[in-house]
Amino acid sequence: MGRPVAIIGSGQTHHGRRFDVTYPELIKEAVDAVFENTGISPDDIEGVVSGTMPSMMEGVALTHFYFAEVLRSVGKPIMKTETCGSTGISLAFTGYYWVASGMADLVLVVGSEKMNEGDSQATMTTVLEPFYQRSFIAGAPGVFSMQSQEWSVKFGIPEEKVRAAATRLSVDHHNDAFDNPYAHIKKKLTEDEVNNARIITYPVRLWDVCPNSDGACAMIFASEEMAKKLGLTPAWVRGVGYSGEEYWFGDSEKAIWQCAIDAAKQAYGMAGITNPRKDLDVAEVYNPFTFQELLYYECFGFCDFGQACDLTLKGVFSRDGELPCDPSGGTLCTNPIGATGLNRVAEAALQVTGQAGDHQIPGAKLSLAHAMGGVDQYNGVMILGSEK
Repeated sequence: MGRPVAIIGSGQTHHGRRFDVTYPELIKEAVDAVFENTGISPDDIEGVVSGTMPSMMEGVALTHFYFAEVLRSVGKPIMKTETCGSTGISLAFTGYYWVASGMADLVLVVGSEKMNEGDSQATMTTVLEPFYQRSFIAGAPGVFSMQSQEWSVKFGIPEEKVRAAATRLSVDHHNDAFDNPYAHIKKKLTEDEVNNARIITYPVRLWDVCPNSDGACAMIFASEEMAKKLGLTPAWVRGVGYSGEEYWFGDSEKAIWQCAIDAAKQAYGMAGITNPRKDLDVAEVYNPFTFQELLYYECFGFCDFGQACDLTLKGVFSRDGELPCDPSGGTLCTNPIGATGLNRVAEAALQVTGQAGDHQIPGAKLSLAHAMGGVDQYNGVMILGSEK
C-alpha cells in the first residue's frame, strides 16, 4: 500500500489560445501559482514529474529538458510520463507512487500542452498504424464516434434519447464553465444550437467536442508527515486504479469497457467505496466527447448499463444533482491534452478541500478524478478525500 499521500496544492493557468506567451512561459504560470498557493519554496521540492502529449504533438523532443528551468528541476531527479490523453492522470500516479514509496516527501507534478502551435488532429490521425486503422479511424472524433454507436446499439438506446442526453451535457457543461476562472470555452448554448451544429463525425456534432487548448497545471504531492508539518489543507489520495487494453481499436469491447470498469474497481476497492453514486460527492470525469461521458457513467457504476441517458435527462449528474459530474465544465470545455487529466485531479482536490470557488459543490468530502488515453485504450481513476 505504501505511505499515505496528500495533494497540498495546485496551480492552473488560464486556458485558451495563449499566443501571448511562449510555451515555457505558460508552464511557468502554473508552477509559480502552485508555489504561491502553498508558500513552499522550489528548493523544498525533492523531485519533479513532467509530461505532455508525445513529442510529435509538441514539435519538441525531450520537453522535460526544454522546460527544466521553469519546472525548477535543474539539479533534481525528474521523471517524464506520457500516455497520450491520459498523460495528466498518469503524471498524478507517478507523483503519488514516488511519495508513497518513501523515496521523496515533496514532489512537483506538471502537465502542459500548447496545442495551438501544433496540429493535434494530424498527430492523432497519423499516430495510428498505416495499413489498416489509419485510413478510416480519422483521429479522435472517428474513434469516439464508433465507440458511441457501439454502445447505443448494444443497449438498444434510441438515437433520439442519446442525442437529447448528449445535448443536455453540452448545455450544462458549457454553462458551468462560466464559474471556472481557468476554463477555455464558456458559452450559453440552447438545445437547438447543439442539435443543429455541424456534424464532425456522425453522430458527433461541434458542441459535443472538446477544444484545442493551451494551458498547464502544477500540483504538489506530499507525505503525511510533510503535509502535517506544512499545515496546509490536504486532499488525501484514497484510491488509485489504472488499466489498459489492446492497441488495435477493434480488438476490444468498447461499450462494456473493461479497462474503464477495472480502473474504477481498483480505486473503489482501495478507497472502500461500495456504492459510487451514493458514496462520492463529486466526479471529474474525462469527457472530451459528450457521448463518451454517458458511457463512463455506466462503466464507473454510477448507474446500470443502458441507464445513463435517462438519468442524465433527469438531472442526476448535473451540478445540482445527486452526483455532480464535471462542475468545472470538464474536458469538454478545456483540453490542453498533457494537462487535461491533471486538471481533473486538481479540480477534484479543490472540491474536497473546499477551495473550488464559484463551482464548489457544498459539503464535498469524497471525489473522483479520471482520464483516458492511448488509442482509446487506457483509463486511470483517482479517489480523493478530505480525510485520510
